[in-house]
Amino acid sequence: MKVHHLRNATMVIEAGNKVILVDPMLGKKGTAGPTFTLFRFKPQRNPIVDLPDNAINLVEQTTHCLITHLHPDHLDKEAENFLLSKQIPIICSINDEATLRKKGLNVSQTVDYWKESHFLGGKIQGIPAVHGYGFIAKPMGKVMGFYIELPNEKSIYLSADTIYTNDVHKALTQLKPEISVVACGTAQLDVFQPLLMRMDDILKYVKNAPNHVIANHLEAVNHCPTKRNQLKDEVEKIGFSEKIFIPQDGESRTY
Repeated sequence: MKVHHLRNATMVIEAGNKVILVDPMLGKKGTAGPTFTLFRFKPQRNPIVDLPDNAINLVEQTTHCLITHLHPDHLDKEAENFLLSKQIPIICSINDEATLRKKGLNVSQTVDYWKESHFLGGKIQGIPAVHGYGFIAKPMGKVMGFYIELPNEKSIYLSADTIYTNDVHKALTQLKPEISVVACGTAQLDVFQPLLMRMDDILKYVKNAPNHVIANHLEAVNHCPTKRNQLKDEVEKIGFSEKIFIPQDGESRTY
């Protein structure tokens, strides 16, 4: 399995002859919508960086698309147009099926929480995700992580936009994924608690993950204050530097 980190939560998973695009935000810098914060962090239109040079070539090879939820930094207009024009088969949560179908997108499979189903010769199941601490999680809507096992490949857990919950802990410690992907930007709006894991919970995730960890959702949207160097330093303090991959946009790793 080869995992390419493109930008934010957008990644490409190569597994055999399948090329799986995850949470595509494909628009150019500043085209995905208004700033997510005005006061807490510098107001900037998102995304705040362009896609890396190798991104479009990878995206063009897409055979399937996984979508964890429908926020514009996980599915923007450019991505919708691409998926629509190519009629790419989309795998999503049962909660998002109706909305995606209304857009004319090709939903080929839906996934439910903790229910296993066949996927590309292997299996997939939905893992609950909670998009924020306290009150803010409810208006942020329902999010789904995915645990995937494909033939002759390492198992992978895409935890999606979530805080550390009992469900996340269960996925890490009972399913024992060989690769775990965690959103590390600690996103926060102008008010309320963070929408993603605080640093203490990111470190808890890294400690409890049984194998490799990939960090994403960093330095691409204006409401995510955590920087790659900060995360690298914190992980080094607890002695887990070899366990985590903190990719630059456009970097990839083979597992």
